[in-house]
This record gives sequence, C-alpha cells and structure tokens, in this order.
Amino acid sequence: MLGRMARLQLPRTAGCLVCGRDNPVGLKLTSFVDEGTGAVSADFVPSDHHIGFAGVLHGGVLATVLDEIMVWCATWHGKRFCLAAELSVRFRSPGRVGVPLRVEGRIEIARSKLITTTGTITVGDALVAEGAGKYIPLPEAENLAFVATLVDDPASSEAASRLK
Repeated sequence: MLGRMARLQLPRTAGCLVCGRDNPVGLKLTSFVDEGTGAVSADFVPSDHHIGFAGVLHGGVLATVLDEIMVWCATWHGKRFCLAAELSVRFRSPGRVGVPLRVEGRIEIARSKLITTTGTITVGDALVAEGAGKYIPLPEAENLAFVATLVDDPASSEAASRLK
C-alpha cells in the first residue's frame, strides 16, 4: 500500500505501448510514484481488445503492465531509465474485461548495475498476478537521449524534472 507522502504522476513518451497517448493500440496507462516509498502504482481497466479468451485478459497484457510498473520503480529509484534484464510472472486468477485492476510495484534490492523489483496486480483484495523483475540502468548518454523523448505535460512535469 502506498504511504502518505505526495504521489507524483510519472512522465510518458508519445508512442509507448503502455503509457503512450499517441499509440493507437496502446494501453494509455497513467502511473504514479509515492515520493516517500518509491512505490509505483496505476489503475487499469482492460477492454475487449485485451482478451486472450472471451472475457479473460491475455496473460501477456498482465505481464506487460507489471513490467511497466516495475521498470518505473527501478527508474525512479536510480533516476536513470532502465531496461528489463529478467521478468517472471505468476498468474493467480484471471483478469476480466471491464474489471478495474490495481497494479503496484516496489524496489526489493538496488545496486548500481542491477535493480530488483516486485509487483502485484489485484482486484480488490484478490491477487490476479505477481511478478519480479531485474532491471539494468541505461548508460548516461542513452539515458539523456531517452529523457529528451518525454512528453511535455504539466501533470507530470514535477516527476520529469527530477529525472533530468
């Protein structure tokens, strides 16, 4: 559960599959970071075009959303964008179309070259999926190039400025 410190909306890039508003097939997820704990969270309501079977959310979509939240945990912690090195997901119950999901992630171990995170997807108190990820911070030049692609948005300007 997130702490009582301020939540900041995290920035996005235009074409990202998960957060990009300009990607016509994107999930358009809006993520927030808790300043006190570094935990990252988002709410997501799956649509009909996210199914694997009728009414059941595709597991790849669940894994993608977990990856997004966990990579943001790693990125925020180190103030440097990261890439996934390893991702594991355990599916506990089906996600359903139209049923709001809560996605949360946190840092487990942070080292200079590898950051380990965990995440959960829940519906109320019911666990839908849980994951673990290992993320590698980008080299400084690549990080700066990536930061330059962030969308200029007043809603996420505070968080974006802390990543620059």
